Amino acid sequence: MTSELIIDVQPKEISIALLEDKNLVEYQNEKRQEASYSVGNIYLGKVRKLMPGLNACFVDVGSERDAFLHYLDLGTQFSSYEKYLKQVQSDKKKLYPITKAQRLPDLPKEGSVQNTLKQGQEILVQVVKEPISTKGPRLTAELSFAGRYMVLMPFGDKVSVSSKIKKGEERARLKQLVQSIRPKNFGVIVRTSAEGKRVAELDKEMKTLVKRWEDAITKAQKATKTPQMVYEETSRAVALLRDVFDPTYDGIYVNDEDIFHQIRDYVGLIAPDKQEIVKMYTGNVPIFDNFNVTKQLKSSFGRTVNYKRGAYLIIQHTEAMHVVDVNSGNRTRAENGQEANALEVNLGAADELARQLRLRDMGGIIVVDFIDMNLAEDRQMLYERMCKNMQKDRARHNILPLSKFGLMQITRQRVRPAMDVNVEETCPTCFGKGKIKSSILFTDQLESKIDRLVNKIGIRKFYLHVHPYVAAYINQGLWSLKRQWQMKYGMGVRIIPSQKLAFLQYEFYDKDRQFIDMQEEIETNS
Repeated sequence: MTSELIIDVQPKEISIALLEDKNLVEYQNEKRQEASYSVGNIYLGKVRKLMPGLNACFVDVGSERDAFLHYLDLGTQFSSYEKYLKQVQSDKKKLYPITKAQRLPDLPKEGSVQNTLKQGQEILVQVVKEPISTKGPRLTAELSFAGRYMVLMPFGDKVSVSSKIKKGEERARLKQLVQSIRPKNFGVIVRTSAEGKRVAELDKEMKTLVKRWEDAITKAQKATKTPQMVYEETSRAVALLRDVFDPTYDGIYVNDEDIFHQIRDYVGLIAPDKQEIVKMYTGNVPIFDNFNVTKQLKSSFGRTVNYKRGAYLIIQHTEAMHVVDVNSGNRTRAENGQEANALEVNLGAADELARQLRLRDMGGIIVVDFIDMNLAEDRQMLYERMCKNMQKDRARHNILPLSKFGLMQITRQRVRPAMDVNVEETCPTCFGKGKIKSSILFTDQLESKIDRLVNKIGIRKFYLHVHPYVAAYINQGLWSLKRQWQMKYGMGVRIIPSQKLAFLQYEFYDKDRQFIDMQEEIETNS
């Protein structure tokens, strides 16, 4: 199986696609230059309101809605954190080292929030679940810093080894190594990827994680206002790579130089022999079009998803759960009857659904209405197929066998809102108002934009992105429109087909690939 990571960096967002055998299996999109309450970010927050009935409180971390913190999420070492934060904030010039901090008794599990916190109190908290729907972020006060090989936990006192490392000798070796290099007042969880690693590699990462903690607590020490972010999780591209990176990757392609260097440096840190798989994409065609990601996005999202010989899924999201209906569509029945046909459709649906759960990052409760099957062995085969397909999923999940009503219930860890890509297109000419100019005048409109760009603004070299059908029309013939425009406005006119654009949509980019806004709504109204 070949695996490739495609990263599309745009001025307003970063999109990341993971391909397995050229099929899209994971997609993430992150807005840039906006307040982002991503999992892993640490804030110096302020207790806004105590809720004794819930044994919880609401904390102001700067989000539109206050974040939720339950008493049990304060962690056993909250008292130590609280005392250390006061020591740090009492001296703004010199940082009191955590190795000299005193560990206080553990917080009792049966305690209450009103006896532990007070309104207006400043506390260090970390996001464990992003804002979803009408809910604010979910927080913990038990901080952790995740690396490739280990997770560092301030004020912890234990070294734990991943249960996926089965060999007793290796578990003992790693535990002993980490015990010898961990600083005082730090706990460590050793991750599966640390198996077989040398002490030098582990020590290097340990120092990196300790430095992140020191940087975060220094920001908290010097903070002049609350709330304030004191630690930001690594960029979404690097964070995803940290969790899914596999030495068998065939390529990581990036279309932005800064992100390219970030990822190349990170891969060089964790797998120096694989640094060459990180490649800078410089082609004229948009990177997602080149790797057939755009087309897969358009066909994989939306309410209806076609998957095999006319069969399709209908996926709907309610406030409480995701509901999936399996339909055989216009398929002809199999030669050996309706039962075999139902089994074939359901097995195909299980394959596609496992992909959709990862692709859309659907979480919470998922209820699937498969086509009814009479034979118990067929229902068992479908359940086993679903379990096998979900083995690749990194999110924690639980699958129940089909109920007597033919429904399968799945729960899947939800830490961020489900990914939703709008596959419906708004008319770029009328901006969704229901009226458009005559399409025969579209190329005349483009030429007027080119004339303005060249003769008034003074940009002579640029790229014009249009729908592939429009590009084919502009390029057709010996005396094509493109050739006419080049003769009239110079050879700097270049036409690029882009699958992400709607039929009469267009975008201009200068020679440095910077977007030029040439669309004005007032020009489209007739």
